[in-house]
Amino acid sequence: MFIQTEQTPNPATLKFLPGQAVLAAGTADFPSADKAGASPIAKGLFAVDGVTGVFLGSDFITVTKSADKEWSTIKPHVLAAIMDHFLSGLPALSDNAPTPVASSDDDSDVVKQIRELIEQRVRPAVAQDGGDITFNRFEEGVVYLNLKGSCAGCPSSTATLKSGIENMLKHYIPEVVEVRQVL
Repeated sequence: MFIQTEQTPNPATLKFLPGQAVLAAGTADFPSADKAGASPIAKGLFAVDGVTGVFLGSDFITVTKSADKEWSTIKPHVLAAIMDHFLSGLPALSDNAPTPVASSDDDSDVVKQIRELIEQRVRPAVAQDGGDITFNRFEEGVVYLNLKGSCAGCPSSTATLKSGIENMLKHYIPEVVEVRQVL
């Protein structure tokens, strides 16, 4: 098994591409070891000293390290944990993993437009950098978004939110006045 790695805009994260599907649909974010119970691969990665976050995409795994560790030290252990997982035949998520909240028929037209723009234009670009961004809510002209994977804690995430996503949403949806990250 050959696992490729890619840099992300966040120096604390690396994107690992195992060359096969990781998740059949959606994404899964594990910002800490105590949240990894539903994922055998996340549990294995958190066993590596220095791993502080794991994010799973359709064909990639983003791993976040602590500031006091160097990638040159922990990367071989992360690669081994990923390889061990795929050789085990276990799924990335157990059957009792929570499912993501999807759009609702009760959503307003504005919320439906926001969700569609994020799904079609923003999420694919963010996934290229090893992360994800999801809609949280829309209140009084403010769009609240969740940043996951390499996007969470990335030095350029504020610029991406304000210069990129906020400007795009304001252009297409006049009701949007601001975009904020949910912390």
